[in-house]
Amino acid sequence: MEEIQPPPKVSAVVVSWNNAAALRRCLGALERSTGRENMEIVVVDCGSHDESPLLDAEFPKITMLRLPRNFGIVKALNIGMRTAKGDYYLFLPPEVEVQLDTVAALAAQLEATAEAAAVAPLLLSPEGDILTRHRRVPLSDEAYRAWRAGDFADWTTPACDVDALPVEFLNVAALMARANFLKGMRYIDERYGNSCWDLEVCCQIRRASKRVLLLPNVVATLHAAPPAAIYPAMRAQFAADRVLGIVTYAGKHFGLGAGMKTRLLATLSVLGAAMASLVTFRDTRYCFSLLSCLLSGQKIDGSQSAL
Repeated sequence: MEEIQPPPKVSAVVVSWNNAAALRRCLGALERSTGRENMEIVVVDCGSHDESPLLDAEFPKITMLRLPRNFGIVKALNIGMRTAKGDYYLFLPPEVEVQLDTVAALAAQLEATAEAAAVAPLLLSPEGDILTRHRRVPLSDEAYRAWRAGDFADWTTPACDVDALPVEFLNVAALMARANFLKGMRYIDERYGNSCWDLEVCCQIRRASKRVLLLPNVVATLHAAPPAAIYPAMRAQFAADRVLGIVTYAGKHFGLGAGMKTRLLATLSVLGAAMASLVTFRDTRYCFSLLSCLLSGQKIDGSQSAL
């Protein structure tokens, strides 16, 4: 009789889009991990045009889910989680390369800490510099200002002289979360498209009076993402998705008025940039494409064109 395999303890869920080199490196590191027999690897490919959807030929033990187009990270993660069987979900961007004991150490911390809903490794550059930053969960106005400025200005470098550091929000979404917690919140709200999903998860953990723990002694390497060579219309779609992610966050957690205010301010800002582009002849197509996507509410969710 065929031996029945026990369910995995960890399900690594990796979402990739046209990033074959990073995905290959990420999968290779996961395959070499300590306790690989207790982990399943689920790759959700978002309609890549490179060799990403074919990598299950190189890594036959993974589960490859091929989406026909880019449905955004949130839908891809939800599809991956509904397929996964582990007690813990490890969300890993393809650019992150785990060490041999990273996955096992994260799982052991969750096993030992009932109040933690998620844990995260310390991310280092290939040269060994600390890349992880953290801050508190932002208010709606803070999130809008961060969009205008390009990022939050008050990220904090974590202290590395502790075993576990409680944090609210991290700058890179490489974390392991309890499957039952995410199932309890019915996975990730699909009103988010490609942006702010990590902020949503961290906010839900905080609202449930649970913790996100950063483990400075558990490390992984974060490699630089390759520059995205995309057409202006696609660039505008991704930019609009970031705005609409913040609008969704503001409206959901701070009330309908906060969401409407955020969307109005963003629309006026983009409208001003579009008008200015008519004078300077710089980024005119991009600015008006962004304005169109923002006015129509176009997110990266599978309904967009050209992806």
